[in-house]
Amino acid sequence: MPPRDLPEAIGKYPVLARLGTGATSEVFLAQDLFHKREVAVKRVRPGPQATALERRFSERFFAAEAALVGRLNHPNVVRILDAVDDPVAPYLVMDYVPGLTLKHFCSPERLLSLEQVVEVGFKCAMALNYVYRQGVIHRDVKPANILVVVDGNDIIDLKVTDFGSALNMTADETQVHRVGSLAYMSPEQLDGAELDCRADMYSLAALLYHLVAGRPPFEAEHQGALLQQIWKAEPPSLMGCRDGVTEALDQVIRGALQKKPADRPATWEAFAEALSGLITHNEVPRGPLQRVLDSERFNLLRTLDFFTDFGDAELWEVVHRARWQRFPLGHHIGRAGQEGRRFHIIAQGEVEIRRNSQVVATLGPGTSVGEMAYLAPSSELRQRSADIVTTQACTTVSFTPESLDQLSPPTRHRFDRGFIRVLVRRLHAAHEALDHPRRIL
Repeated sequence: MPPRDLPEAIGKYPVLARLGTGATSEVFLAQDLFHKREVAVKRVRPGPQATALERRFSERFFAAEAALVGRLNHPNVVRILDAVDDPVAPYLVMDYVPGLTLKHFCSPERLLSLEQVVEVGFKCAMALNYVYRQGVIHRDVKPANILVVVDGNDIIDLKVTDFGSALNMTADETQVHRVGSLAYMSPEQLDGAELDCRADMYSLAALLYHLVAGRPPFEAEHQGALLQQIWKAEPPSLMGCRDGVTEALDQVIRGALQKKPADRPATWEAFAEALSGLITHNEVPRGPLQRVLDSERFNLLRTLDFFTDFGDAELWEVVHRARWQRFPLGHHIGRAGQEGRRFHIIAQGEVEIRRNSQVVATLGPGTSVGEMAYLAPSSELRQRSADIVTTQACTTVSFTPESLDQLSPPTRHRFDRGFIRVLVRRLHAAHEALDHPRRIL
């Protein structure tokens, strides 16, 4: 039986536990029986104890999030699945993310490695870029609003949450200004000025500063003093605050903390590129295992011709769901006569296609091999007719037909278009080789 202060259900969602309580709302773990999944239900706290002002603010925050039901679909953004405008206690239904928030890692004794801080920043920047392209500015980016899933000392997933303060640039309603958390709020938010993505960029930089230094960029005992620092003071340099902080890391983070939006990176893409460049150029210490980071894989995919038409959300899906393999020189990825059960997209390196020991094609990065494993309608047609041999050390991104079916429809559609481009080019090349009179141009 649930505790007496725990509701048995909220609407059609049976309640399992209370996850948290805020000033005007509470969050519960509940069951979505129809979809057979656990969800988080955020309910405006019912009861007469709330003042009229608190109720009005709760209604505004509920309306801001309710307007985003079904609109945000990104691997690093919590989806808002449903909104019910209950007359007593309106509630939202969202993805449930088991784990912690980044607030856990803001204490000096629990700081993340600098490598992970940069990775967190990159993923948040890409997620907030997606959100901005949907016409939304979050306006309350802070450690408590970034949910993370951890495995040992590693963050293996994160999601931006809590859009109660979001500015919907497509809405007609009057917007409330100066919302958010003061320690991470940009100067233009304090001024009530017109906002763009660089307001959230400032807040993310303040969050990253906190994760690096164990303290926010500005601290004061009184709100008035803190306001003056945000408006006028320069954040202290991160150099020397802990081992491994380089001048480049300090410049990237404090560069996004500039008072004037025009002095910050112009776009989310530019900020994300600056963060990933810290990894690429070894400007942060790498972990002992030298593991490949998601940001590195994402940026690699974005350079490949096969993935030209993929959006950020689709690329992140490939990063997380593909099988990444590295093959040495001379390795047979496939042999003639075998049934192909996996297709590969070459990310790095080179392979030769050999038929009867003769080289018929050489393929490099951005090209697919073994796609008949996915395209062929029968097992007979999946029989490989040639050997696929690496002529350089090779990294591939691979799927089976079954694993590809688990991708979202938009991502599968992108794969289909990519395969069509590959087949058309190969057919054209074959016509060229045969000097066919009806060339495909």
